Amino acid sequence: MEEDSRPLLSSEQTGESYSHRGSADSLDFKAKRPFHVEPRNIVDDDPQERVSAEAAILNSRLHYYSRLTGSSDRLLSPPNHVIPRPEEIYIYSPLGTAFKVTGSDPSSKNPSIITIFAIWNTMMGTSILSIPWGIKQAGFTLGILILIFTGLLMVYCCYIVLKSSKAIPYVDTSDWEFPDVCRYYFGKFGQWSSLVFSMVSLIGAMVVYWVLMSNFLYNTGQFIYNYAHNVNMSDSEFGTNGSDKVICPYPNTDPGVNNTISTVYFINSGNDTSDVSSFEHWWSKTNTIPFYLIILLLPLLCFRSASFFARFTFLGTISVIYLIVLVSVKAFRLGFHLEFHWFDTTEFFVPEFRLLFPQLTGVLTLAFFIHNCIITLMKSNKNQDNNVRDLSIAYLLVGLTYLYVGVLIFAAFPSPPLFKDCIEPNFLDNFPSSDVMVFVARTFLLFQMITVYPLLGYLVRVQMMGQIFGNHYPSFFHVLALNILIVGAGVLMAKFYPNIGSIIRFSGATCGLALVFVFPALVHMISLKRQGVLRWPSALFHSFLILLGLANLLAQFFM
Repeated sequence: MEEDSRPLLSSEQTGESYSHRGSADSLDFKAKRPFHVEPRNIVDDDPQERVSAEAAILNSRLHYYSRLTGSSDRLLSPPNHVIPRPEEIYIYSPLGTAFKVTGSDPSSKNPSIITIFAIWNTMMGTSILSIPWGIKQAGFTLGILILIFTGLLMVYCCYIVLKSSKAIPYVDTSDWEFPDVCRYYFGKFGQWSSLVFSMVSLIGAMVVYWVLMSNFLYNTGQFIYNYAHNVNMSDSEFGTNGSDKVICPYPNTDPGVNNTISTVYFINSGNDTSDVSSFEHWWSKTNTIPFYLIILLLPLLCFRSASFFARFTFLGTISVIYLIVLVSVKAFRLGFHLEFHWFDTTEFFVPEFRLLFPQLTGVLTLAFFIHNCIITLMKSNKNQDNNVRDLSIAYLLVGLTYLYVGVLIFAAFPSPPLFKDCIEPNFLDNFPSSDVMVFVARTFLLFQMITVYPLLGYLVRVQMMGQIFGNHYPSFFHVLALNILIVGAGVLMAKFYPNIGSIIRFSGATCGLALVFVFPALVHMISLKRQGVLRWPSALFHSFLILLGLANLLAQFFM
């Protein structure tokens, strides 16, 4: 009995096996003593993983060899042909589980530079299109200050999330993400609430994607039609003249609302105007395009696997780089148009400090949001000691990118003759569909979003179906019903309220309340409390973070 209770690995190895999953992968196979583990105790990426019968037989042979001599005598140690294959080896944990040895190649780990740009690329989403509008809503000076302050808060909360799993004692957390940490501290409530708020961020992103895809497809089709039929659109009444034309699509409307009515003048060269009217009837940004997208995207959402679309994620990096080049070229050609009026609105300029600033904080909460997957992204970092440094550098690059795009678009917007309040929630709408550089940007973004949209739908399906049914693909009809609901939400918003700025700020403030402010702050305080090191300044500051997140959400309803 005493022999059976002895640890199957030395204490040093055992300690490593449940503290770092990566260390288990690097153990020498000849130093292991494999054993049989009941299927219910196996921890692996695949919940259906089982120990084969062959591995169980080999395990019995190993126990036989272990009785022949002491563990220190290598003469009668198990020969190589008795030791199971690497894929059949599991490492014992005193916690009652076993971890599969994957034999991962150390070269699969990424250097810091790759990790930093992976985080940058993941955070760079559709929010970048709304940053100039957000700065306009807050005021130029206040907008810059809020962007810096929000970025600092977000990186600190992300740092809390990153270290949260490592602060849990006596539990293997190597495969955990932040929702698992919430389940550990708050039980079922933490698990389901984190799931709900994660769904808000994902579905909110999908709705924004649908609105933007409708916008980009409309303008792309408009450009092709006008070029093919030699139609010249004149927006001189609401735009500037010259080769780099900037337009104000809705000059007589509330800047917080996107209407679909604008005065457009057509100069037809050799074609009947009835053809133009017919084209506009069947090619409408809000009445027809959102429904056309259903034909393309609903079947793609029903694919069982999204691995095919994952191959096109590099398009996101290309699109962001092209946007930065586009902004730089436009700013160089248009020049800067700034006047500083601290609190008063003038004919062409907005004040530097505006009461609409919570709209920017809502947008930035989603723009800097990566908290629900940061632990997984950092696991691939080769040097884990540099995680905090690399995370900080990544957030710095993201903040500088947002600052660069937002400041240049706002400063270069030609005022006069246009009012700064004409900056749209999607700043590409301030350029006519005939602009070639903007046409290329819209085409890039359209194709990128068509490939990313099924990936987002796959994430929603995996999380929701996995929690409710215990199966990522319970049946085709279950998946179809979920996809119809998601697509229906996108179509309704694209038709009746195509304002991506407001959609982003509401979804950002909602998911940010739980996953950025409340849960990270509570987890941090509970962890310090259990360690007996919680002090009142820390409790006060983290309680302030919770109130800040709540105020950020409530303020969105009064803007």
